[in-house]
Amino acid sequence: MQKRFKKVYIEISNVCNFQCEFCPEVLRDKKFITYENLEHVLSQVAPLAEEVCYHLMGEPLLHEKFCEFISLAEKLNIPLNITSNGALLNLKNQEALLNSTIRQVNFSLHSFEANFPESDVRSYLKKIFAFTRQALLLRPDLYINFRMWNLKPNEPQSFISETVYKEIKNEFGYTFKNVDVAWRKSKKITGRLYLNFDSRFVWPSMHLPIVGLEGTCYGLKSHIGILADGTVVPCCLDKEGVINLGNIYESNLSEILKSPRAEAIMGGFHKGLRVEELCQKCSFINRFKVPKQEQYVRA
Repeated sequence: MQKRFKKVYIEISNVCNFQCEFCPEVLRDKKFITYENLEHVLSQVAPLAEEVCYHLMGEPLLHEKFCEFISLAEKLNIPLNITSNGALLNLKNQEALLNSTIRQVNFSLHSFEANFPESDVRSYLKKIFAFTRQALLLRPDLYINFRMWNLKPNEPQSFISETVYKEIKNEFGYTFKNVDVAWRKSKKITGRLYLNFDSRFVWPSMHLPIVGLEGTCYGLKSHIGILADGTVVPCCLDKEGVINLGNIYESNLSEILKSPRAEAIMGGFHKGLRVEELCQKCSFINRFKVPKQEQYVRA
């Protein structure tokens, strides 16, 4: 039976070891989810999600119980999708990342040089490449993405530095060619290892001007987010919990998703309207523009 959401983003921590210019600072109180709370969240998410991402903001490998959280998902038979900058890779969490419950691992390679432009990126990539080699051997079914999500307008080569490209080429024999991210965002390197790229975007914020009242979005359709404090949000870009649908520690998730606010958001998107102010100030939603007659089909 098909589940309601393709993904549910569970923020196991909103703390990160990096501070990238393209990833805004979290203004909420810093928090790490407890094992008991995650178990509570997963028990409610499992019937609704095809897979869970241990990420919304923050670096998942920074959590001291990361490996236990992987085992918990395996126990509950929940497929996982992990996104990390990879700087904290060690033997323990590398072994955890090879767990069969994990479908995909994304390494944000653009993050290291953004934080340490004067440092040698090769030592950083060495750990990621070592894990990747091990995964290609032991988990050929595991998807791995090397993310370069920092493409700037009018700079088609800006998403991959010469050093990173050279190291990928030397390690995997991959030759890169120009690509249009509007048409195709991934290039296969080998097996299920891909170079994944995308352009930068402006995170939605209540401090920004309104950019539009019309539009549709995949929030509450294909995914939702659950912040480390239990706040349920309709979108993985609502980093501050502005659109607070309820708290999963206080109410059942199914009831939260039936709340008047959630229903109003869904009803608005069905009509091609943004009912929430944060949505009206979001430019990312423009990537989902479709002709009005098609919006009803997608809803």
